[in-house]
Amino acid sequence: MVPLSTSQRAFLEAVAKLGYCNPFLPERVEWELEALGLDFVEGEPVWSQPVDDPDRPRANVVRIVARLEPLAEQLRASLAGSAEAAEHDLVLYEDAVLFLLFHRYHLSFFEAGFGATSRNNAAHWRFYREFVDDWRHFFAIEGVRFPTGHDPRHTFACFRQIQRAFELVFRDVIGNSMPAARLRASIWQSIFTHDMRRYRRTLFARMGEFATLITGPSGTGKELVARAIAQSRYLAFDDQRLAFPEEGAESFFPINISALSPTLVESELFGHRRGSFTGAVADRKGWLETCPETGSVFLDELGDLDPAIQVKLLRVIETRTFHLVGDTAGRRFHGKLITATNRDLAALMRDGRFREDLYYRLCSDQVVTPSLAEQLADSPGVLRDLVLYMSRRVAGVEADELAHEAMEWIEGNLGGEYTWPGNYRELEQCIKNVLIRRNYRPSFGASGDPVEEFVGAVRGGRLSAEEVLRGYVTIVYHRTGSYEDTARRLGLDRRTVKAKVERGLLGRLGLP
Repeated sequence: MVPLSTSQRAFLEAVAKLGYCNPFLPERVEWELEALGLDFVEGEPVWSQPVDDPDRPRANVVRIVARLEPLAEQLRASLAGSAEAAEHDLVLYEDAVLFLLFHRYHLSFFEAGFGATSRNNAAHWRFYREFVDDWRHFFAIEGVRFPTGHDPRHTFACFRQIQRAFELVFRDVIGNSMPAARLRASIWQSIFTHDMRRYRRTLFARMGEFATLITGPSGTGKELVARAIAQSRYLAFDDQRLAFPEEGAESFFPINISALSPTLVESELFGHRRGSFTGAVADRKGWLETCPETGSVFLDELGDLDPAIQVKLLRVIETRTFHLVGDTAGRRFHGKLITATNRDLAALMRDGRFREDLYYRLCSDQVVTPSLAEQLADSPGVLRDLVLYMSRRVAGVEADELAHEAMEWIEGNLGGEYTWPGNYRELEQCIKNVLIRRNYRPSFGASGDPVEEFVGAVRGGRLSAEEVLRGYVTIVYHRTGSYEDTARRLGLDRRTVKAKVERGLLGRLGLP
Protein backbone atom coordinates (compact mmCIF):
# COMPACT_ATOMS: atom_id res chain seq x y z
CA MET A 1 0.00 0.00 0.00
CA VAL A 2 1.36 3.41 -0.90
CA PRO A 3 2.80 5.25 2.11
CA LEU A 4 0.16 7.40 3.72
CA SER A 5 0.86 11.10 3.99
CA THR A 6 0.59 12.73 7.41
CA SER A 7 -2.74 14.33 6.51
CA GLN A 8 -4.16 11.09 5.05
CA ARG A 9 -3.18 9.12 8.13
CA ALA A 10 -4.71 11.74 10.43
CA PHE A 11 -7.89 11.71 8.33
CA LEU A 12 -8.19 7.90 8.41
CA GLU A 13 -7.51 7.75 12.14
CA ALA A 14 -10.25 10.31 12.75
CA VAL A 15 -12.64 8.33 10.53
CA ALA A 16 -11.83 5.17 12.51
CA LYS A 17 -12.60 6.92 15.80
CA LEU A 18 -15.78 8.36 14.33
CA GLY A 19 -16.94 4.99 13.03
CA TYR A 20 -16.73 3.36 16.44
CA CYS A 21 -17.75 6.24 18.72
CA ASN A 22 -21.08 6.75 20.46
CA PRO A 23 -22.92 8.96 17.94
CA PHE A 24 -24.89 10.72 20.66
CA LEU A 25 -21.90 11.98 22.63
CA PRO A 26 -20.16 15.29 21.88
CA GLU A 27 -17.01 13.30 20.98
CA ARG A 28 -18.63 12.64 17.61
CA VAL A 29 -18.29 16.34 16.83
CA GLU A 30 -14.63 16.25 17.90
CA TRP A 31 -13.83 13.45 15.43
CA GLU A 32 -15.75 15.16 12.64
CA LEU A 33 -13.72 18.31 13.25
CA GLU A 34 -10.48 16.32 13.35
CA ALA A 35 -11.36 14.62 10.07
CA LEU A 36 -12.45 17.71 8.15
CA GLY A 37 -10.38 20.53 9.59
CA LEU A 38 -11.30 23.77 7.85
CA ASP A 39 -14.09 22.01 5.92
CA PHE A 40 -15.95 21.24 9.15
CA VAL A 41 -19.46 22.71 9.30
CA GLU A 42 -20.49 24.09 12.68
CA GLY A 43 -23.74 22.60 13.95
CA GLU A 44 -25.54 21.59 17.09
CA PRO A 45 -23.28 20.19 19.85
CA VAL A 46 -25.47 17.10 20.33
CA TRP A 47 -27.07 14.93 17.68
CA SER A 48 -30.82 15.24 18.12
CA GLN A 49 -33.70 15.04 15.70
CA PRO A 50 -34.72 18.52 14.59
CA VAL A 51 -38.49 18.40 14.98
CA ASP A 52 -38.99 21.11 12.38
CA ASP A 53 -36.83 19.36 9.74
CA PRO A 54 -36.33 15.67 10.63
CA ASP A 55 -34.83 14.75 7.25
CA ARG A 56 -32.11 17.41 7.22
CA PRO A 57 -28.87 15.84 5.89
CA ARG A 58 -25.76 15.82 8.05
CA ALA A 59 -23.29 18.04 6.19
CA ASN A 60 -20.14 16.76 7.90
CA VAL A 61 -20.93 13.11 7.23
CA VAL A 62 -21.58 13.91 3.57
CA ARG A 63 -18.24 15.72 3.32
CA ILE A 64 -16.31 12.93 5.05
CA VAL A 65 -17.76 10.27 2.73
CA ALA A 66 -16.98 12.40 -0.33
CA ARG A 67 -13.35 12.69 0.78
CA LEU A 68 -13.14 9.02 1.77
CA GLU A 69 -14.41 7.53 -1.53
CA PRO A 70 -11.37 8.36 -3.72
CA LEU A 71 -8.88 7.66 -0.92
CA ALA A 72 -10.31 4.18 -0.30
CA GLU A 73 -10.14 3.40 -4.02
CA GLN A 74 -6.56 4.66 -4.16
CA LEU A 75 -5.52 2.45 -1.25
CA ARG A 76 -7.36 -0.53 -2.67
CA ALA A 77 -5.55 -0.15 -6.02
CA SER A 78 -2.25 0.09 -4.19
CA LEU A 79 -2.92 -3.14 -2.28
CA ALA A 80 -4.02 -4.87 -5.49
CA GLY A 81 -0.67 -3.85 -6.99
CA SER A 82 1.10 -6.00 -4.41
CA ALA A 83 2.24 -3.09 -2.29
CA GLU A 84 3.11 -4.15 1.23
CA ALA A 85 1.37 -2.57 4.20
CA ALA A 86 1.90 -2.56 7.93
CA GLU A 87 -0.81 -4.17 10.06
CA HIS A 88 -1.82 -0.81 11.54
CA ASP A 89 -2.35 0.63 8.06
CA LEU A 90 -4.42 -2.39 7.04
CA VAL A 91 -6.66 -1.86 10.06
CA LEU A 92 -7.05 1.80 9.10
CA TYR A 93 -8.03 0.67 5.61
CA GLU A 94 -10.55 -1.81 7.01
CA ASP A 95 -12.12 0.84 9.25
CA ALA A 96 -12.30 3.30 6.36
CA VAL A 97 -14.02 0.79 4.08
CA LEU A 98 -16.54 -0.18 6.76
CA PHE A 99 -17.37 3.48 7.34
CA LEU A 100 -17.75 3.99 3.59
CA LEU A 101 -19.94 0.93 3.06
CA PHE A 102 -22.23 1.77 5.96
CA HIS A 103 -22.94 5.21 4.58
CA ARG A 104 -23.13 3.97 1.00
CA TYR A 105 -25.99 1.64 2.00
CA HIS A 106 -27.48 3.82 4.74
CA LEU A 107 -30.60 4.71 2.76
CA SER A 108 -31.07 1.11 1.61
CA PHE A 109 -31.07 -0.10 5.21
CA PHE A 110 -33.49 2.64 6.18
CA GLU A 111 -35.92 1.90 3.34
CA ALA A 112 -35.82 -1.84 3.98
CA GLY A 113 -36.33 -1.53 7.71
CA PHE A 114 -38.38 1.64 8.18
CA GLY A 115 -39.64 2.87 4.84
CA ALA A 116 -41.24 -0.33 3.57
CA THR A 117 -44.84 -1.23 4.31
CA SER A 118 -44.04 -4.94 4.50
CA ARG A 119 -40.67 -5.67 5.99
CA ASN A 120 -38.24 -8.52 6.05
CA ASN A 121 -38.75 -10.28 2.75
CA ALA A 122 -36.08 -11.07 0.19
CA ALA A 123 -37.06 -8.16 -2.05
CA HIS A 124 -36.24 -5.64 0.69
CA TRP A 125 -32.84 -7.12 1.47
CA ARG A 126 -31.84 -7.94 -2.09
CA PHE A 127 -29.28 -5.14 -1.99
CA TYR A 128 -27.17 -7.54 0.11
CA ARG A 129 -25.87 -8.90 -3.19
CA GLU A 130 -24.64 -5.45 -4.21
CA PHE A 131 -23.21 -5.06 -0.73
CA VAL A 132 -21.24 -8.32 -1.14
CA ASP A 133 -19.95 -7.18 -4.55
CA ASP A 134 -18.63 -4.00 -2.96
CA TRP A 135 -17.25 -6.04 -0.09
CA ARG A 136 -15.30 -8.29 -2.43
CA HIS A 137 -14.04 -5.28 -4.37
CA PHE A 138 -12.43 -3.84 -1.26
CA PHE A 139 -11.53 -6.95 0.74
CA ALA A 140 -11.05 -9.87 -1.69
CA ILE A 141 -7.61 -8.74 -2.81
CA GLU A 142 -5.24 -11.49 -3.87
CA GLY A 143 -2.29 -11.88 -1.56
CA VAL A 144 -3.65 -9.58 1.13
CA ARG A 145 -4.64 -11.02 4.51
CA PHE A 146 -6.54 -8.50 6.57
CA PRO A 147 -5.89 -8.67 10.33
CA THR A 148 -9.47 -8.35 11.55
CA GLY A 149 -11.08 -10.96 9.33
CA HIS A 150 -14.48 -9.29 8.92
CA ASP A 151 -17.35 -11.39 7.61
CA PRO A 152 -19.81 -9.72 5.18
CA ARG A 153 -22.92 -11.46 6.54
CA HIS A 154 -22.15 -10.55 10.16
CA THR A 155 -21.15 -7.02 9.17
CA PHE A 156 -24.42 -6.62 7.25
CA ALA A 157 -26.33 -7.71 10.39
CA CYS A 158 -24.34 -5.25 12.52
CA PHE A 159 -25.05 -2.44 10.06
CA ARG A 160 -28.75 -3.27 10.20
CA GLN A 161 -28.66 -3.23 14.00
CA ILE A 162 -26.83 0.10 14.10
CA GLN A 163 -29.35 1.60 11.69
CA ARG A 164 -32.31 0.27 13.67
CA ALA A 165 -30.92 1.37 17.04
CA PHE A 166 -30.03 4.82 15.77
CA GLU A 167 -33.48 5.40 14.28
CA LEU A 168 -35.27 4.26 17.44
CA VAL A 169 -33.16 6.34 19.82
CA PHE A 170 -32.92 9.36 17.51
CA ARG A 171 -36.64 9.35 16.76
CA ASP A 172 -38.06 8.78 20.23
CA VAL A 173 -35.75 10.72 22.58
CA ILE A 174 -36.42 14.34 21.65
CA GLY A 175 -34.46 17.40 22.74
CA ASN A 176 -31.13 19.08 22.09
CA SER A 177 -30.35 19.52 25.80
CA MET A 178 -27.39 17.75 27.37
CA PRO A 179 -29.67 15.64 29.67
CA ALA A 180 -31.43 14.30 26.56
CA ALA A 181 -28.08 13.75 24.82
CA ARG A 182 -26.78 11.81 27.81
CA LEU A 183 -29.92 9.67 27.80
CA ARG A 184 -29.52 8.83 24.10
CA ALA A 185 -25.85 8.02 24.66
CA SER A 186 -26.71 5.85 27.67
CA ILE A 187 -29.27 3.86 25.68
CA TRP A 188 -26.68 3.39 22.92
CA GLN A 189 -24.19 1.98 25.43
CA SER A 190 -26.85 -0.38 26.81
CA ILE A 191 -27.19 -1.78 23.30
CA PHE A 192 -23.55 -1.80 22.10
CA THR A 193 -21.46 -1.17 25.28
CA HIS A 194 -18.79 1.54 25.24
CA ASP A 195 -16.51 -0.56 22.97
CA MET A 196 -18.14 -1.33 19.63
CA ARG A 197 -15.09 -3.24 18.37
CA ARG A 198 -15.45 -5.73 21.21
CA TYR A 199 -19.21 -5.79 20.69
CA ARG A 200 -18.77 -6.64 17.00
CA ARG A 201 -16.24 -9.38 17.79
CA THR A 202 -18.04 -11.28 20.56
CA LEU A 203 -20.52 -9.38 22.73
CA PHE A 204 -23.24 -9.15 20.07
CA ALA A 205 -24.18 -12.73 21.01
CA ARG A 206 -24.04 -12.20 24.79
CA MET A 207 -25.86 -8.96 25.59
CA GLY A 208 -28.95 -10.89 26.69
CA GLU A 209 -26.97 -12.11 29.69
CA PHE A 210 -26.79 -8.60 31.16
CA ALA A 211 -29.85 -7.18 32.91
CA THR A 212 -30.64 -3.48 32.48
CA LEU A 213 -32.08 -1.34 35.29
CA ILE A 214 -33.81 1.92 34.31
CA THR A 215 -34.44 4.48 37.03
CA GLY A 216 -35.92 7.96 37.03
CA PRO A 217 -38.97 9.97 38.06
CA SER A 218 -42.45 8.89 37.04
CA GLY A 219 -43.46 10.05 33.57
CA THR A 220 -39.93 10.32 32.15
CA GLY A 221 -40.21 7.58 29.51
CA LYS A 222 -38.68 4.54 31.18
CA GLU A 223 -40.81 2.14 29.13
CA LEU A 224 -39.82 4.01 25.96
CA VAL A 225 -36.17 3.44 26.87
CA ALA A 226 -36.84 -0.23 27.57
CA ARG A 227 -38.55 -0.67 24.19
CA ALA A 228 -35.67 1.01 22.37
CA ILE A 229 -33.16 -1.34 24.00
CA ALA A 230 -35.34 -4.41 23.45
CA GLN A 231 -36.06 -3.65 19.80
CA SER A 232 -32.43 -2.88 18.98
CA ARG A 233 -30.90 -6.27 19.74
CA TYR A 234 -28.66 -8.09 17.29
CA LEU A 235 -30.45 -10.30 14.74
CA ALA A 236 -28.54 -12.70 12.51
CA PHE A 237 -28.91 -12.37 8.73
CA ASP A 238 -29.68 -15.40 6.55
CA ASP A 239 -27.75 -14.76 3.34
CA GLN A 240 -29.46 -17.68 1.58
CA ARG A 241 -33.02 -16.51 2.19
CA LEU A 242 -32.00 -12.83 2.17
CA ALA A 243 -33.87 -12.22 5.39
CA PHE A 244 -33.55 -11.63 9.11
CA PRO A 245 -35.56 -14.68 10.26
CA GLU A 246 -36.23 -13.34 13.75
CA GLU A 247 -37.22 -9.83 12.68
CA GLY A 248 -40.91 -9.10 12.99
CA ALA A 249 -41.42 -11.56 15.84
CA GLU A 250 -42.62 -10.19 19.16
CA SER A 251 -39.59 -9.06 21.13
CA PHE A 252 -40.92 -6.99 24.03
CA PHE A 253 -42.86 -8.57 26.91
CA PRO A 254 -43.86 -5.98 29.54
CA ILE A 255 -45.34 -6.53 33.00
CA ASN A 256 -46.51 -3.61 35.16
CA ILE A 257 -45.99 -4.96 38.65
CA SER A 258 -47.98 -2.27 40.44
CA ALA A 259 -51.07 -2.96 38.32
CA LEU A 260 -51.32 -6.66 39.25
CA SER A 261 -51.61 -8.71 42.39
CA PRO A 262 -48.51 -10.76 43.36
CA THR A 263 -50.27 -13.94 42.19
CA LEU A 264 -50.95 -12.49 38.75
CA VAL A 265 -47.45 -11.02 38.48
CA GLU A 266 -46.02 -14.45 39.22
CA SER A 267 -48.33 -16.05 36.66
CA GLU A 268 -47.52 -13.43 33.99
CA LEU A 269 -43.81 -13.87 34.58
CA PHE A 270 -43.40 -17.59 35.23
CA GLY A 271 -46.60 -19.11 33.85
CA HIS A 272 -48.73 -21.62 35.73
CA ARG A 273 -50.26 -25.07 35.69
CA ARG A 274 -53.99 -25.57 35.70
CA GLY A 275 -55.39 -25.56 39.24
CA SER A 276 -52.24 -24.08 40.81
CA PHE A 277 -54.31 -21.21 42.25
CA THR A 278 -57.89 -19.95 42.21
CA GLY A 279 -58.75 -18.91 38.67
CA ALA A 280 -56.02 -21.00 36.99
CA VAL A 281 -58.43 -22.90 34.76
CA ALA A 282 -55.82 -23.87 32.16
CA ASP A 283 -52.06 -24.15 31.70
CA ARG A 284 -50.48 -20.85 30.75
CA LYS A 285 -47.03 -19.91 29.49
CA GLY A 286 -45.44 -16.89 31.16
CA TRP A 287 -43.28 -14.26 29.50
CA LEU A 288 -40.06 -15.97 30.63
CA GLU A 289 -41.01 -19.00 28.55
CA THR A 290 -42.59 -17.10 25.66
CA CYS A 291 -39.67 -14.68 25.25
CA PRO A 292 -37.26 -15.80 22.49
CA GLU A 293 -33.47 -15.51 22.74
CA THR A 294 -33.55 -12.17 20.96
CA GLY A 295 -36.47 -10.84 23.04
CA SER A 296 -36.67 -8.95 26.33
CA VAL A 297 -38.93 -9.21 29.38
CA PHE A 298 -39.62 -5.81 30.96
CA LEU A 299 -40.63 -5.50 34.62
CA ASP A 300 -41.98 -2.01 35.31
CA GLU A 301 -42.44 -0.65 38.85
CA LEU A 302 -39.78 -3.04 40.15
CA GLY A 303 -39.90 -1.50 43.64
CA ASP A 304 -43.37 -3.00 44.15
CA LEU A 305 -42.22 -6.58 43.53
CA ASP A 306 -43.38 -9.03 46.21
CA PRO A 307 -40.49 -10.41 48.36
CA ALA A 308 -41.36 -14.03 47.50
CA ILE A 309 -41.16 -13.27 43.79
CA GLN A 310 -37.88 -11.41 44.35
CA VAL A 311 -36.36 -14.70 45.49
CA LYS A 312 -37.59 -16.51 42.38
CA LEU A 313 -36.39 -13.71 40.09
CA LEU A 314 -32.95 -13.87 41.69
CA ARG A 315 -32.77 -17.55 40.76
CA VAL A 316 -33.71 -16.74 37.16
CA ILE A 317 -30.84 -14.28 36.89
CA GLU A 318 -28.32 -16.55 38.58
CA THR A 319 -29.18 -19.82 36.82
CA ARG A 320 -31.29 -18.70 33.81
CA THR A 321 -33.87 -21.29 34.90
CA PHE A 322 -37.39 -21.03 36.36
CA HIS A 323 -40.44 -23.12 37.24
CA LEU A 324 -44.07 -22.62 36.32
CA VAL A 325 -46.34 -22.00 39.32
CA GLY A 326 -47.56 -25.45 40.35
CA ASP A 327 -44.87 -27.35 38.41
CA THR A 328 -41.51 -28.84 39.37
CA ALA A 329 -39.95 -29.12 35.91
CA GLY A 330 -37.26 -26.55 35.24
CA ARG A 331 -37.35 -24.36 32.15
CA ARG A 332 -34.74 -22.05 30.69
CA PHE A 333 -35.01 -18.30 30.13
CA HIS A 334 -33.15 -17.33 26.96
CA GLY A 335 -33.95 -13.64 26.65
CA LYS A 336 -32.87 -10.37 28.25
CA LEU A 337 -34.29 -8.89 31.46
CA ILE A 338 -35.01 -5.16 31.67
CA THR A 339 -36.43 -3.57 34.82
CA ALA A 340 -37.53 -0.06 35.78
CA THR A 341 -38.56 1.85 38.87
CA ASN A 342 -39.13 5.37 40.15
CA ARG A 343 -38.68 4.17 43.73
CA ASP A 344 -35.57 4.69 45.86
CA LEU A 345 -34.20 1.14 45.86
CA ALA A 346 -31.47 2.04 48.36
CA ALA A 347 -34.14 3.11 50.86
CA LEU A 348 -36.17 -0.03 50.17
CA MET A 349 -33.09 -2.18 50.80
CA ARG A 350 -32.42 -0.37 54.09
CA ASP A 351 -36.01 -1.05 55.13
CA GLY A 352 -35.68 -4.72 54.17
CA ARG A 353 -38.31 -4.47 51.42
CA PHE A 354 -35.97 -5.13 48.49
CA ARG A 355 -33.26 -7.77 48.38
CA GLU A 356 -29.74 -6.41 48.13
CA ASP A 357 -28.48 -9.49 46.28
CA LEU A 358 -31.23 -9.05 43.67
CA TYR A 359 -30.34 -5.39 43.22
CA TYR A 360 -26.72 -6.23 42.45
CA ARG A 361 -27.83 -8.81 39.89
CA LEU A 362 -30.04 -6.23 38.16
CA CYS A 363 -27.72 -3.23 38.05
CA SER A 364 -24.90 -4.49 35.80
CA ASP A 365 -26.25 -1.94 33.32
CA GLN A 366 -28.09 1.20 34.46
CA VAL A 367 -29.91 3.96 32.60
CA VAL A 368 -31.23 7.08 34.36
CA THR A 369 -34.03 9.04 32.69
CA PRO A 370 -33.92 12.82 33.31
CA SER A 371 -36.92 14.85 34.38
CA LEU A 372 -38.50 17.34 32.02
CA ALA A 373 -37.40 20.10 34.40
CA GLU A 374 -33.76 19.02 33.93
CA GLN A 375 -34.12 19.28 30.17
CA LEU A 376 -35.75 22.69 30.32
CA ALA A 377 -33.21 24.04 32.81
CA ASP A 378 -30.44 23.15 30.35
CA SER A 379 -32.29 24.19 27.18
CA PRO A 380 -35.63 26.03 27.58
CA GLY A 381 -36.29 25.87 23.83
CA VAL A 382 -36.75 22.09 24.13
CA LEU A 383 -40.31 22.70 25.34
CA ARG A 384 -41.41 24.01 21.94
CA ASP A 385 -39.87 20.97 20.19
CA LEU A 386 -41.57 18.57 22.60
CA VAL A 387 -44.93 20.28 22.21
CA LEU A 388 -44.70 20.02 18.42
CA TYR A 389 -43.53 16.38 18.61
CA MET A 390 -46.39 15.40 20.94
CA SER A 391 -48.92 17.43 18.95
CA ARG A 392 -48.10 15.34 15.90
CA ARG A 393 -48.91 12.18 17.83
CA VAL A 394 -52.11 13.67 19.22
CA ALA A 395 -53.52 15.63 16.26
CA GLY A 396 -51.82 14.44 13.07
CA VAL A 397 -52.28 16.99 10.28
CA GLU A 398 -53.61 19.53 12.81
CA ALA A 399 -50.33 19.36 14.75
CA ASP A 400 -48.89 22.77 13.85
CA GLU A 401 -52.04 24.63 14.87
CA LEU A 402 -52.39 22.59 18.09
CA ALA A 403 -48.73 23.17 18.97
CA HIS A 404 -49.19 26.91 18.53
CA GLU A 405 -52.30 26.89 20.75
CA ALA A 406 -50.63 24.75 23.40
CA MET A 407 -47.49 26.92 23.58
CA GLU A 408 -49.60 30.06 23.73
CA TRP A 409 -51.63 28.60 26.60
CA ILE A 410 -48.56 27.32 28.48
CA GLU A 411 -46.71 30.63 28.19
CA GLY A 412 -49.78 32.63 29.21
CA ASN A 413 -50.90 30.45 32.12
CA LEU A 414 -48.00 28.38 33.42
CA GLY A 415 -45.02 30.49 32.40
CA GLY A 416 -41.40 29.48 32.08
CA GLU A 417 -40.98 28.67 35.77
CA TYR A 418 -43.44 25.78 35.85
CA THR A 419 -41.53 22.61 36.81
CA TRP A 420 -43.81 20.01 35.14
CA PRO A 421 -43.89 17.65 38.14
CA GLY A 422 -45.62 14.98 36.05
CA ASN A 423 -42.82 15.20 33.46
CA TYR A 424 -43.41 14.23 29.83
CA ARG A 425 -46.63 12.42 30.67
CA GLU A 426 -48.03 15.61 32.17
CA LEU A 427 -46.97 17.65 29.14
CA GLU A 428 -48.81 15.26 26.84
CA GLN A 429 -51.94 15.48 28.97
CA CYS A 430 -51.68 19.27 28.93
CA ILE A 431 -51.63 19.22 25.12
CA LYS A 432 -54.65 16.91 25.02
CA ASN A 433 -56.52 19.17 27.46
CA VAL A 434 -55.76 22.21 25.33
CA LEU A 435 -56.96 20.30 22.25
CA ILE A 436 -60.28 19.42 23.87
CA ARG A 437 -60.97 22.31 26.26
CA ARG A 438 -58.36 24.95 25.38
CA ASN A 439 -57.45 24.80 29.06
CA TYR A 440 -55.35 22.71 31.46
CA ARG A 441 -55.52 22.56 35.23
CA PRO A 442 -52.41 20.88 36.64
CA SER A 443 -52.50 18.85 39.81
CA PHE A 444 -50.09 20.32 42.32
CA GLY A 445 -49.67 16.85 43.84
CA ALA A 446 -48.10 15.11 40.85
CA SER A 447 -44.63 14.55 42.33
CA GLY A 448 -41.81 16.30 44.17
CA ASP A 449 -42.35 18.36 47.35
CA PRO A 450 -46.17 18.62 47.77
CA VAL A 451 -46.03 21.88 49.75
CA GLU A 452 -43.73 23.59 47.24
CA GLU A 453 -45.93 22.42 44.38
CA PHE A 454 -49.02 23.76 46.12
CA VAL A 455 -47.38 27.13 46.73
CA GLY A 456 -46.22 27.26 43.11
CA ALA A 457 -49.73 26.47 41.89
CA VAL A 458 -51.19 29.23 44.09
CA ARG A 459 -48.54 31.70 42.97
CA GLY A 460 -49.29 30.90 39.35
CA GLY A 461 -53.05 31.35 39.85
CA ARG A 462 -53.78 27.85 38.61
CA LEU A 463 -56.18 26.68 41.36
CA SER A 464 -59.82 27.35 42.05
CA ALA A 465 -60.85 28.73 45.44
CA GLU A 466 -62.09 25.29 46.46
CA GLU A 467 -58.78 23.67 45.51
CA VAL A 468 -56.85 26.32 47.46
CA LEU A 469 -59.01 25.70 50.53
CA ARG A 470 -58.67 21.90 50.32
CA GLY A 471 -54.93 22.06 49.83
CA TYR A 472 -54.32 24.54 52.62
CA VAL A 473 -56.58 22.67 55.07
CA THR A 474 -54.70 19.44 54.30
CA ILE A 475 -51.27 21.01 54.81
CA VAL A 476 -52.27 22.56 58.15
CA TYR A 477 -53.89 19.30 59.29
CA HIS A 478 -50.65 17.51 58.40
CA ARG A 479 -48.79 19.91 60.71
CA THR A 480 -51.23 19.71 63.65
CA GLY A 481 -52.40 16.11 63.38
CA SER A 482 -55.74 17.23 64.83
CA TYR A 483 -59.04 18.27 63.28
CA GLU A 484 -59.78 20.44 66.30
CA ASP A 485 -56.45 22.28 66.21
CA THR A 486 -56.72 22.78 62.46
CA ALA A 487 -60.25 24.15 62.77
CA ARG A 488 -59.15 26.53 65.52
CA ARG A 489 -56.16 27.82 63.52
CA LEU A 490 -58.18 28.36 60.36
CA GLY A 491 -61.38 29.60 61.96
CA LEU A 492 -63.41 26.77 60.45
CA ASP A 493 -65.84 24.19 61.79
CA ARG A 494 -64.29 20.80 62.68
CA ARG A 495 -66.67 19.00 60.29
CA THR A 496 -65.64 21.34 57.47
CA VAL A 497 -61.96 20.57 58.11
CA LYS A 498 -62.63 16.83 58.07
CA ALA A 499 -64.55 17.12 54.80
CA LYS A 500 -61.89 19.23 53.11
CA VAL A 501 -58.81 17.12 53.88
CA GLU A 502 -57.45 15.56 50.67
CA ARG A 503 -56.44 11.98 51.40
CA GLY A 504 -54.19 11.71 48.36
CA LEU A 505 -52.21 14.82 49.28
CA LEU A 506 -52.12 13.72 52.91
CA GLY A 507 -50.53 10.45 51.87
CA ARG A 508 -47.84 12.29 49.93
CA LEU A 509 -47.18 14.46 52.98
CA GLY A 510 -46.50 11.34 55.02
CA LEU A 511 -49.80 10.58 56.79
CA PRO A 512 -52.25 7.74 55.97
